Amino acid sequence: MALAAGPEAQIGKLVIRNIGLMLSGALEAPILDADTLVAENGRITGFGRAKDCDTGDARVVIDAQGTALAPGLIDSHVHPVFGDWTPRQSQLGWIESCLHGGVTTMISAGEVHLPGRPRDIIGVKALAITAERAFTNFRPLGVKVRAGAPVLERGMVESDFAELAASGVKLLGEVGLGTVKAGYEAKEMVAFARKYGIQSTIHTGGPSVPGSGYIDADTVLEADADIIGHINGGHTALPLRQIRCLCEGCARGIEIVHNGNELAALSALRFANELGQLGRVILGTDSPAGSGVQPLGILRMVAFLSSFGEIPAETAFCFATGNTARLRALDCGLIEVGRAADFVLMDRAQHSAGKDLLESVRLGDLPGVGMTVIDGIVRTTRSRNTPPAERIPVIVA
Repeated sequence: MALAAGPEAQIGKLVIRNIGLMLSGALEAPILDADTLVAENGRITGFGRAKDCDTGDARVVIDAQGTALAPGLIDSHVHPVFGDWTPRQSQLGWIESCLHGGVTTMISAGEVHLPGRPRDIIGVKALAITAERAFTNFRPLGVKVRAGAPVLERGMVESDFAELAASGVKLLGEVGLGTVKAGYEAKEMVAFARKYGIQSTIHTGGPSVPGSGYIDADTVLEADADIIGHINGGHTALPLRQIRCLCEGCARGIEIVHNGNELAALSALRFANELGQLGRVILGTDSPAGSGVQPLGILRMVAFLSSFGEIPAETAFCFATGNTARLRALDCGLIEVGRAADFVLMDRAQHSAGKDLLESVRLGDLPGVGMTVIDGIVRTTRSRNTPPAERIPVIVA
């Protein structure tokens, strides 16, 4: 079976059998009692024990060989430009490389690295609409890039947000990367965006690139964006007392990123845990950036937060799947009937000290990715980037 590159969905039935561990992506029940999953036309139609699943007349059958199946990982914070290229590091193929790290969906926090990025309002809107259209039509090896995230500039009015929404734009770039940096200015525009169904993210901490600014807790709370972008800094974090204030002072998404302060990341996780609000925690890489591209960044965050944050591995995987899907209203990220058939199949890395996948991640080791599936189509087999897995799934029919 040839691996597919485009956005099309699998026509017909996909059966994945002999699954050793099925992770749901849902905090309330992160492990499912199931060894078989069925999808048709790119959507999950059933899962459970093999004897209870309709597996007949399958067009494609995958033997998971006892490996773990999880929803495809979601990177909540990336900065794409156009195509599978980033001018930030003059690198080609970074999105495809992240797929080899289990990431099947990416969310743009603004196409800010575009050389000559327009700052006038007409240009801001034109870039966002173009990026949304381009990444809808172009999906490297099937990866879903939710792009077209305009950066707020002074002078934007309600009609601009209505026009963006009518054109298909569903995201705002990081508030604070443009000329709008004050809380009172951002609050009005965030409210306009929300009115028209556009979700917002706010930069948090010190400036990351020339032109961005320092955004403190008071500004974040006043702006009231939907996602507290890189609460652990991108790269420079706020003081821990301000991070606690953000966790306690609002109910918005708590985004922890790879390209941030690790102490602040652990602190934010612990604050959320103390509040009983782990459902607010989502993960991103904040790449491409000055520190480059991290194809294994989401897996590294899962292992880091599980091992140092003393969180069960199955819970940490929810941060990168179901939590993000729910906060961002995505149709993937959870093993539920009707959801997109986007999966990553993994096993413990060879020679890990952990006896199985979950224990190895809990000990800080990265799993080995054996296969990725998007829209019911096998996109990659054994990962070129992760350590080799003990077992890998195979296509048997």
